[in-house]
Amino acid sequence: MRPMNMRNAFLKTRLLLASMAAVASLTATAHAAAPGITGGTGTVTFNLTAQPSYISQPDGESVYAWGYGCDPMQQAPGFLPAGISNQKCNSMQVPGPTLIVHENDVVTVNLSNGLPTAAGNTSILFPDFVVTPGGGVTGLMTQEAAHNGTVSYTFTASSPGTHAYYSGTQQDLQIEMGLYGAMIVLPANVPGNCTTGYHASNLTAEANWGESDFRLAAAAYDHPESCYDREYLFQFSEMDPKIHSAALAQSTRTCTSCMIVATEPYHPAYFMINGRSMPDDMDPNYALEYPHQPYNGNPHMHPGELVLLRIIGQGRWQHPFHEHANHVRILARDGNLILSTTNAAVNLAGPALFTTTTTPGQAFDGIFYYTGRGLNWDMYGHTGSSSDPNAKLTCTPDTNGYNTGDPTAINYFEWCQDHNKPLQVAPLGDVGSGGPVTLPDPNILTNGAWYGGSPYLGPDATMRATGCMPSGASQTNQNTTGTGCGATGSTPPSGTIANNPSQEAGFAFMWHSHNEREITTNNIFPGGMMMMMLVDSREFLIDESK
Repeated sequence: MRPMNMRNAFLKTRLLLASMAAVASLTATAHAAAPGITGGTGTVTFNLTAQPSYISQPDGESVYAWGYGCDPMQQAPGFLPAGISNQKCNSMQVPGPTLIVHENDVVTVNLSNGLPTAAGNTSILFPDFVVTPGGGVTGLMTQEAAHNGTVSYTFTASSPGTHAYYSGTQQDLQIEMGLYGAMIVLPANVPGNCTTGYHASNLTAEANWGESDFRLAAAAYDHPESCYDREYLFQFSEMDPKIHSAALAQSTRTCTSCMIVATEPYHPAYFMINGRSMPDDMDPNYALEYPHQPYNGNPHMHPGELVLLRIIGQGRWQHPFHEHANHVRILARDGNLILSTTNAAVNLAGPALFTTTTTPGQAFDGIFYYTGRGLNWDMYGHTGSSSDPNAKLTCTPDTNGYNTGDPTAINYFEWCQDHNKPLQVAPLGDVGSGGPVTLPDPNILTNGAWYGGSPYLGPDATMRATGCMPSGASQTNQNTTGTGCGATGSTPPSGTIANNPSQEAGFAFMWHSHNEREITTNNIFPGGMMMMMLVDSREFLIDESK
């Protein structure tokens, strides 16, 4: 039975509370990576089906949709990256399964049509490749699978990078209903510099703190400037629930290809990243509560890492998306590197964009990084008192000005020009003594259950709300309800719900659409196309296995 529409005052409150809890959702158990399915290398086969089901929205709505999925009658696929838990590929999901192949693989996709009889035929387009279809019936743009029928598509994955796939049949309806997905083509040759220098040091740093490498490859392309240290895939789309309701109303018709759904005027109410709206997009991959929306949108990084963003515009609208904290340097569009006209073998020429507008059907790859350079204060809080265990840390600049000599150091990749520069006039690295950040009087303003501080604000900042308060410390500064070692923090204290500050804390930068309507869910803020990039200090584990 279709769940009831629960858009009411309670759920509106839930969305508002979710906004305040956004940083807390970024726990060590919910990261993104670029998960998908694989069929090995060389000759690769994927068996997909197009089927109907329901996807959920944070306002309580359950929306009838169509999606590609794995054919349950065929052999189960493999999953990448290795080590992610609870991986699965249902017979319907939005977006469709991310297909992960290698450059020059011969790829065959077999598609079965499990859509309602009234929906008629369906198909898949792979726009960046020369495709040879097999079987099926003739359609306007490609061979199609009739109701309960099949069709196959074979092509050589000739171009690395991120690519879109989507329905080539009655696209105004079928793409809107959810028939789209991504394909990632890994390069045949990884440039040598991608395993040396900074990249090798970043791997050493990650290993030192117990992290695993969840990249699909060390480079996005066969090019020395396409190296990266971490990666995420984001697909942007929107939905008009009136179209979905009309399709549902006609889904029980027994006539073939008789579904007539008006797709204009178009008024989307849901704006999604990887099939989910904020805050749902910050829950883990393959979370049980989203059986048909397996992929999340929750990027994390450490300072100095190059983060590869694989982004696709699905649906029919452009989405002006802004990644706070830095510009994104575009590497390629639809698998086509943007090369320098003077030295293409060495230099790329993609622009650095403040807002990465996604065009429907177009994919791009870009590099995002954050180091803390230029803050003009020591973000590692190493200017503190003698009780600061990191007070004697050094920062020895390399030729580029960063502290990269010891990848095991907490301040690895610190911008040395700002080392030991205070955040306040007299920072002591101890909140109880007045710095570097003074918390408000809890009788006036509470930090709430979600505040855990950050090691970037000093050695005591992370546990200040729950930890032991030094004898004689200021109650106002410490934001506690008592004195002495047994004192606790704000009520309820930080770390009691979802974000243990001893496991993770950092700078949280909101990443969101610059179209204000698109950061709402059914016109209620916050929601829609919004997520958080969390820049973790090195001692915090980024575990993308969950």
